[in-house]
Order: sequence, then C-alpha cells, then structure tokens
Amino acid sequence: MNSGLRHTSDDLAGRTALVTGAGGGIGRACALVLSEAGAKVHLVDRDADAVRAVAVETGGTEHVVDLSDADPARDLPREVDILVNNAGLQHVAPIHEFPPERFELIQRVMLTAPFLLMRHCLPHMRARGWGRIVNLTSVHGLRASPFKAAYVAAKHGLEGLSKVAALEGAEHGVTSNCVSPGYVRTPLVEGQVADQARAHGIGEDRVLAEVMLQRTAVKRLIEPEDVAATVLWLCGRHSGHVTGSTFTIDGGWTAQ
Repeated sequence: MNSGLRHTSDDLAGRTALVTGAGGGIGRACALVLSEAGAKVHLVDRDADAVRAVAVETGGTEHVVDLSDADPARDLPREVDILVNNAGLQHVAPIHEFPPERFELIQRVMLTAPFLLMRHCLPHMRARGWGRIVNLTSVHGLRASPFKAAYVAAKHGLEGLSKVAALEGAEHGVTSNCVSPGYVRTPLVEGQVADQARAHGIGEDRVLAEVMLQRTAVKRLIEPEDVAATVLWLCGRHSGHVTGSTFTIDGGWTAQ
C-alpha cells in the first residue's frame, strides 16, 4: 500500500479517523494517507463493495451507511479524533426546474450529515483535548455556478458550519478547516469529460481546457492524492494553530 506521499509513518499513531465517501476518489485517497500515517481508519460509504475494498487496502473498518438517513451517525464510533467530511452528490438543473426532493437530499448528505457527525464525535475530541475536523467543500463553497443550486448551497453552508466548529473547538484543542478543490480526477468527473466530448463533438483535452477548466489557470485535473496531502497536513503535528481556514486547490480558479 503506497499512495505516493512521503511522511513519517507514525505521525498519527494512536489516533482514530473517520472518512465519509471513502469508497473512492478523494475519500479513498484520504483514507490511504491517514492509514499510512498510523491512524486507525473508519470508512463510511453507501457502496458496500467499494468501501470494503478500501478497508482491505487500509486495514480499516468499513461502515455501509446512507448519510441521507435521519440518524446516520447512530451506529458509527464516537471515539474519533479525526473527522473528514467528504461524501457528496450532484444534480444539475435550473432553480425553477430543480426537484425539491433532490435539493433536500443534497442538503441532508452534504450539510446535515456533517453537522450530525460533528455533534457525534466532538465530545470525544474535547475530552481528549485534541481533534481535527476537515471538510471537503469544493470551490463551490466559495463561488457559485449556474444550475447547481443545491450543491452550492450545501457547500456554502458547510463552510459556515466549519467556522463555527473552529470557534467552539479552539479552547479544547480541536481545529476545523475546509479543503476546497476544483475539478478532481475521479470516475465521476472523468465520466463528465467523456459526456461533454460527445455532446460537443470535440476531444477530451479540449473539453478540459475549453469547457470544464475554462476559468482555471492550470488546465489539468487535480489528482485525489494532492487533495489528500493537504488533508493529511491539517491533521498533523504542525497544524494546531490552523483553524477556521479554507485551503483552495483549484488551479487558480478562485484567484480570478
């Protein structure tokens, strides 16, 4: 098992991490680096086969959970030192055509579930005098795009929730930060690239440069491992004074 990142293998020895959306993409990359750094990892995903495969890779414990449930934290461990809120989903439609039930589902998974997980895990972090909360918020937590009302609303809300957790956790040694990536090389995004190439009748390289990354200075997809490296640093020994912050990994999109 080797994610390609370099760090001391026991940086997080004795710590326990919980990662949502851990069955693939950014969540899997985070689970790998946290495990390699010595943490015991709990992996949460609704895709049973995918999360079990990552559990084998990391030596972690899988939890097949639908985060849209009324109480998704109910059967998850409370003794968590590191919480990575990563799980998400997308729906694209103009506001006047956006299905209300889909809007509510996205809020439950991407805003309510992180709140419930924080509420579930924070007592343990406070009692130990140490904790790390990292929320994957996307550039859409900072900027809007048309036709993504639910996703943008949830990510903006998670940015605010993260800052509240930072203020409440500071005196207890608990930090809370956001990592805000642009387009990351995941199966979902790669599928979107292929769909756009067919729709526009152009090559996938042109889709990246002219459609998906049109507003981005660096014209290539971000690798999940690059995002995970930032998450790992925020959980490490040199990040105790970093809280209430947002780290953008967007190729220069939000700089414009």
